[in-house]
Amino acid sequence: MLARRIIPCLDVHDGHVTRGVQFGRAEEGGLKTVGDPVELALRYNEQGADEMVFFDITATAQGRSSMVSVIERAADKCFMPLTVGGGIRTVEDMSVMLKAGADKVSINSSALANPDLIRAGAEKFGSQCIVVSIDCKRSQSGTWEVFSAGGRKPTGLGAVEWAQQAVGLGAGEVVLNSIDADGTKSGFDVVITRLVSASVSVPVVASGGAGALEHFADVLEVGQADAVLAASLFHYGTFTVGQVKSYLASRGIPVRTV
Repeated sequence: MLARRIIPCLDVHDGHVTRGVQFGRAEEGGLKTVGDPVELALRYNEQGADEMVFFDITATAQGRSSMVSVIERAADKCFMPLTVGGGIRTVEDMSVMLKAGADKVSINSSALANPDLIRAGAEKFGSQCIVVSIDCKRSQSGTWEVFSAGGRKPTGLGAVEWAQQAVGLGAGEVVLNSIDADGTKSGFDVVITRLVSASVSVPVVASGGAGALEHFADVLEVGQADAVLAASLFHYGTFTVGQVKSYLASRGIPVRTV
């Protein structure tokens, strides 16, 4: 059985790592500054993180220049794979980030607006470089709907159906973000994670809701996720990556030890 991956996520706004709750946004005062992205990346690299995700929540021309610098500096100092997302709308945008040192690029709203971007990216760089991130929220009917624009716009698409379409177009990995659970520390949405994991042939990364060690085990065992992404729990020192891995190993879940 393949080792399960533990992946810290850094939301970068104007060159600083920030954190919100349920997709809180800067213009609404919903973000807190956490620290310098490269310093945090180094910390997690030393703790034995399997990968690192940088998400550019500024995603403007000015923010893009800042993010390229962040990726270049992180790639120079860290030895784990790096994924970058946010505002990547073209194959050229992908190329810029990959040349800066990223191993993968993550696309979300741009893939929803132009699904062919997934195919074009996979054909040029390989499916292993293309991650499709899906923000979803449970509806009153008990289904999970995909949202775009940072969780602001409903699309009418079902999370399972969109995951299957994305993989069919060439996505090599799916990150499943629960808007309901994001930043709440109340646990991952195990149900939709399991549904998506069972429906696609590529790795699924669970995101949103980590607050206790048991939450990691639950989404890996019950949710059948291949990897777990977390932010606040690591940024504020609730647990280290090493502590999460030690706990998972004690539960018999395979992890790469430091």
